Amino acid sequence: MADLPIDLPANVAGRLARALDVEGKIPRALEALGPVGGREVLLVDVPEGLMSHRLQELGARLRHVAAASPLALPVPDASVDVVIGLWSAFRGVDPADLVETDRVLRPNGRLLVVHDYGRDDVCRLRDADLPEYGSWSRRGGPFLSGGFRIRVVHCFWTFEDLEDQRSFLVEAFGEQGAALAETARRPRLSWNVAIYHRTRGGVVAEDGDGLVAVGTGAAAGDGHGARRRPEPGRSGDGPR
Repeated sequence: MADLPIDLPANVAGRLARALDVEGKIPRALEALGPVGGREVLLVDVPEGLMSHRLQELGARLRHVAAASPLALPVPDASVDVVIGLWSAFRGVDPADLVETDRVLRPNGRLLVVHDYGRDDVCRLRDADLPEYGSWSRRGGPFLSGGFRIRVVHCFWTFEDLEDQRSFLVEAFGEQGAALAETARRPRLSWNVAIYHRTRGGVVAEDGDGLVAVGTGAAAGDGHGARRRPEPGRSGDGPR
């Protein structure tokens, strides 16, 4: 189950939770793409913790379910407004999972999937070949060819000072963490997060301008061009 983007031992996971997106950009982006406030929200493979508390602060009515393969959501048909997966859920796109998600979503319901995007400081701590850093965000990848659009949110891991940051990085990531700490000039690490978003039943078609999401509700026209890259320091929709 994932409430954090990286699986860490308990003694350092709490430190990461305190540093993670202290500005609250991720929950605000989920609210903008949902919305989630005042709605029935299903969290897939997300325990009670950091993100669920932030979503509850926005007024979301949460239910938690464990991930399974194939996905089987223990809720009635058309009973949920938003389904959210964070990092461990919806790794790539299984068509059967989309069918199951569409079953439980109400008309115009939304599926929001959060993964790391890379091109940042944090990716230097992890395997460069992870699919979230490459194939998943490409035009022909499993999300953008499966009815999703992408919004990239420019977040940070923020620490009290450089020494606090260094001690965390060394304890959590060893030599890789120490190498990153040596290059740091401020007590925060850039961290880009991709939110893949799709309306119930959404598909992707090709027109003269490139990939365009079509279907019902926001997937058909949420005002974000599918080709546009996010400007530095801003969130936006569009594949690499």
